[in-house]
Amino acid sequence: MSSWLIYTIGFSAQLLFSGRSILQWIISEKQKKVLTPVLFWQLSLIASFLLFMYGYLRNDFAIMLGQILTYFIYIRNMHLQNQWLKFPKMLRWFLYIFPFIILYIGYNNHVYDRAKLFQNDNIPLWLLLLGIIAQVIFTLRFVYQWFYSEKRKVSSLPLGFWFLSLFGSLMILIYAIFRKDPVLLLGHSLGIFLYVRNILILKTESKIL
Repeated sequence: MSSWLIYTIGFSAQLLFSGRSILQWIISEKQKKVLTPVLFWQLSLIASFLLFMYGYLRNDFAIMLGQILTYFIYIRNMHLQNQWLKFPKMLRWFLYIFPFIILYIGYNNHVYDRAKLFQNDNIPLWLLLLGIIAQVIFTLRFVYQWFYSEKRKVSSLPLGFWFLSLFGSLMILIYAIFRKDPVLLLGHSLGIFLYVRNILILKTESKIL
């Protein structure tokens, strides 16, 4: 596949991620408290789908790992907001099994694909490890958010989510600089500002309460 098409998929994913964050930020600014609209999770799921494909096409295991860990948390949050069952049944099943189909193809299309994924000459081992650690930390925000929301049976984005977002995003930004990945650079440069702003909104909200 040509590079321009691969980057188009990646930038489309980051535009959707940025769009969901900007939407969430605008709504939160208006209400003076951190809110999570339904569209946030819908855009998250579509963007995760595309970025997973981008990571696969770029032979970048760190990107794929980050998306596979959060993909189903997005779906669970849509459950908590009573939106998931509104999707057509066939589409729901496709979204459930799609990551496993791609992983099956990637790991069973001869040994070459596995070697290319984990031993990419463009990604030295130390950089791959940095990317994986960064993605795991960035992903933990949604694991934390998931437990927090399950406990309260309401989909929400607590303060700890935004601190993990900020720290993980800074690490991914470092990874992106060394990786020379414009898709990650664009997405996380904007994200850092939005994470800081949400932290400030929550701090202000807690003082008012």
